[in-house]
Amino acid sequence: MKTMNTTLLVIGGGPGGYVAAIRAGQLGIATVLIEADKLGGTCLNIGCIPSKALIHAADEFQRTCVFTGDSPLGIRTNSPNIDLAQTQRWKDGIVGKLTGGVGALVRKAGVKVVKGWATIVDGKTVDVAAAEGEPLRIECEHLLLATGSQAVELPNLPFGGPVISSTEALALSSAPKHMVVVGAGYIGLELGIAWRKLGVDVAVVEATDRILPGYDPELTKPVLASLRRLGITLHLACTADGMTESGNGLRVRSNQADEYVLPADRVLVAAGRRPRTEGFNLESLRLEMAGRAIRIDDQCRTSMRNVWAIGDVAGEPMLAHRAMAQGEMVAEIVAGRKRRFAPMAIPAICFTDPEVVVVGSTPEQAAAAGIEFKVATFPFSANGRSMTVESTEGFVRVVARQDNHQILGWQAVGRGVAELSAAFCYAIEMGARLEDVAGIIHAHPTLGEAVQEAALRALGQALHI
Repeated sequence: MKTMNTTLLVIGGGPGGYVAAIRAGQLGIATVLIEADKLGGTCLNIGCIPSKALIHAADEFQRTCVFTGDSPLGIRTNSPNIDLAQTQRWKDGIVGKLTGGVGALVRKAGVKVVKGWATIVDGKTVDVAAAEGEPLRIECEHLLLATGSQAVELPNLPFGGPVISSTEALALSSAPKHMVVVGAGYIGLELGIAWRKLGVDVAVVEATDRILPGYDPELTKPVLASLRRLGITLHLACTADGMTESGNGLRVRSNQADEYVLPADRVLVAAGRRPRTEGFNLESLRLEMAGRAIRIDDQCRTSMRNVWAIGDVAGEPMLAHRAMAQGEMVAEIVAGRKRRFAPMAIPAICFTDPEVVVVGSTPEQAAAAGIEFKVATFPFSANGRSMTVESTEGFVRVVARQDNHQILGWQAVGRGVAELSAAFCYAIEMGARLEDVAGIIHAHPTLGEAVQEAALRALGQALHI
């Protein structure tokens, strides 16, 4: 077996792994990155990027369809249609450009990429079944685990045939007639909304009694209203019992024990994701675990010296930007710099219609922490920019300490609010007070004015409401 030595060995070429490798290379650290499939991981290849591309295409198609009737804008179109095969080619082109860019950046940083499946021998040795050529053994000083996560498979709905995960839902070249989405979290709703806008009859089955159960009900009300407008059927407080014998329907049971069948050409199981900890002999290291995830400290160290873990394999929140920040930090620690992972805010965004953003503490979390706080919202119905883009549903909400007005959290729901997340993070990380945000001149007309107005309202100085 051929052998190789390196200082840092990264298993997994997703957002966390490739960022760690690039930063390590920039710092002059000898680095090897092992990836079994394509660089970019789930996010770039079968997650964040392709899903947002599909959502955009669905939005554009729906807008075109709206203009077949009377429009207050005076725009009219005739018989719009969509070539889904071409849509998929366009989406795949974006993915290809981004993954190709990652490859170029990795090479520029001097990182050695090995394509193949890794098997851990010990904390400093990994064997690789290379995609091409003979097997390879790599010895390292530091081992970084960035293996990501995988879709949760339900026992009574194993993947295969009409039962698909988000991966297959993003690659359909023709629209099914009936799609049932199992799970009303952000993945299920993002894709369910997109396919509904593309003309598919969509139903959602959710075990809890509301959509987006991880978010507070006030934030989800506009999303619920949108689902109903779009004609998406909701089956809340219900469980999916499995496919019918004919394979063209999903058996559903309500909490009242009622049983019925939903027609389904495709059943998208979106029941969450779990850390990818199997299949590469991780158990041989006997690391301390936190449930299914690898337990880490505030430097992403595991219980074994010089073995690190970042991103989804280290548990919640499973967000690409968290993994990237952790990867950069680990590279710098390996290079001898003093760092720790202690962000005050990590933004979470649902790209539903409308979008939902949560950064920092919600009112419920502040109350649970025993903090005296004040909270204020500003509705987009009073925002000029929202009116000009025909989207006045939703609001911006700010949570701040009662005593010194330091901002603890922001929440927003509305069209385009994802782009406000950076401003929300800046305010929290830089220790801004309500007075700071209220006193900054915000461009008019923009959605950002709602951020300033929310701070003004919390101070009792609201101008436009």
